[in-house]
Amino acid sequence: MTPWEIHGQELANCNCDGGCPCQFMSLPTTGHCEAVAAFRFDSGHYGDVDLGGTKAALVVQWPGPIHEGNGTMQIIIDEGASEAQRAALYKIMTGEDTNDMATMWWVFSAMSPTKLETLYKPIQLDIDMENRTGRCVVPGVFETEAEPLRNPVTGDPHRARINLPHGFEYRIAEVAKGSTKTSGAISLAQVSDSHVHIVDIHLSSTGVLEAA
Repeated sequence: MTPWEIHGQELANCNCDGGCPCQFMSLPTTGHCEAVAAFRFDSGHYGDVDLGGTKAALVVQWPGPIHEGNGTMQIIIDEGASEAQRAALYKIMTGEDTNDMATMWWVFSAMSPTKLETLYKPIQLDIDMENRTGRCVVPGVFETEAEPLRNPVTGDPHRARINLPHGFEYRIAEVAKGSTKTSGAISLAQVSDSHVHIVDIHLSSTGVLEAA
């Protein structure tokens, strides 16, 4: 198994109500799950391949809850990545060289028997975790906008977090809301004014890195 670890941030938007029932062991809001997620990797490695400065994204869709499988996923890797970086990120994001159930990528891949062709496109990704805002544009695939939750009376930004001490994706997530428009092979029809989480990514082949 090739050792790897990676550090950065993630912006994810799914079709569920704010907070996302999956985080609390409940079924999806509408009975099925569809989402996009974008990742900026500030540092990391796969073996001796440096992954700092790379970006990637996912479009995923399941006909029911994720754990029931039968999903479809497509990986997008930023066109600026080298051939070695592309190969490394693909392996990480399909759960290779990863302990069983150790990361969300392992789970998503295992629950998605249909994997569409990996795309290499420019990924524009802006994340402001403190203010719970973000934007991701992948031309010809998807565009996501995220903003803070707001108090329905005053309109002021409202801060809410999810703490998962034993999660396989993160420990603390800032919750926001957002919408995604898709234009690629996977069409997401219901990702609008719905759950967003913005998280720090500190992952390895064995799961979330506690020290980070």
